[in-house]
Amino acid sequence: MERGQRQQPAYDLVAIGRSSLDLYSNDIGAPFEEIKSFAAYVGGCPTNICVGVRRLGLRSALLTAVGDDQVGNFILRFLAREGVETRYVARKPGYRSSAVVLGIQPPDRFPLTYYRDHCADIELTIDDVLATPLGECRVLLITGTGLSKEPSRSATLFAAELAHEQGVMVALDIDYRPDQWHDQRAFGVAIRSTLPLVNLVIGTEDEIKAALLRDPGQVQVAHSQISDARVCGNVEEAIQEMLRRGPQALVEKRGARGSRVHLAPLENRHGSPRCLEIPGFPVVIRNILGAGDAFAAGLLYGLLQGWDWYRAARLGNACGAILVTRHGCADFMPTYAEVLAFIEEHGGF
Repeated sequence: MERGQRQQPAYDLVAIGRSSLDLYSNDIGAPFEEIKSFAAYVGGCPTNICVGVRRLGLRSALLTAVGDDQVGNFILRFLAREGVETRYVARKPGYRSSAVVLGIQPPDRFPLTYYRDHCADIELTIDDVLATPLGECRVLLITGTGLSKEPSRSATLFAAELAHEQGVMVALDIDYRPDQWHDQRAFGVAIRSTLPLVNLVIGTEDEIKAALLRDPGQVQVAHSQISDARVCGNVEEAIQEMLRRGPQALVEKRGARGSRVHLAPLENRHGSPRCLEIPGFPVVIRNILGAGDAFAAGLLYGLLQGWDWYRAARLGNACGAILVTRHGCADFMPTYAEVLAFIEEHGGF
């Protein structure tokens, strides 16, 4: 996946974007209105992935921002304990570290509330990116939520541009959070603008379709008002269109069904992508939040080890399966030994 050979990169992964305090219900199964207490963890898509790859044994650094507040101290202390590099985390006086509150009602109800008004990580700037040695990493991870507002949007695009120019692999986790966007079409425009700079895209079927305005149920205006949207509910067409725009691979997260790896045609960019089906692992679900981030951590670990797509995605599936049996996100990312033991218990790779 890397286009250039560089000597001794300082980090395997640099991730840019959201970080937060996560408050997760301790009353499993209780309606949100009846929750008595919450456990305090750390979360945010790029933050979770940074911790995930670190626990698997890679070197990771996080480019985010926190407020000059106690929540920021909480996040930074956790990351330092995990061994994630925090020297590029900016403090933003006058802004708040963000927070998430989650109810847990397995298997399919996980009511989620974001507290991101006036939040620090959206205040990431191009100067913050310039202070981060992107040329000294093997992979830059960007996320959709980092594109939701300025100045974070420009900072994220600038980081992808710099990494792309320096031959660093750029991975995009679509990370679509509808309530963080004023308009789904704006989300699609932002995601599509990154694709020429991106090597690898990671997302769910719904996220892939939303990125190309391909789910009519999510579009809030009449089709006649969308001049160039080509609205379509067919995820296969959406995947082919995304790959046509630049990425070499798109990995589709499918929950209990595992994952699919879609590889762009090597020569004919208008042909059909190749597809690999990677089975998942049967587990009892406790909490699905963060499972996709655990998957991404496992996938990136495998790719950076030089594994083939099947083995890397199978490791990702295992990481995600382990996390859905646990209470939180970053705090519960599995270690490499845990993942290997889990895979062996379930028949191996």
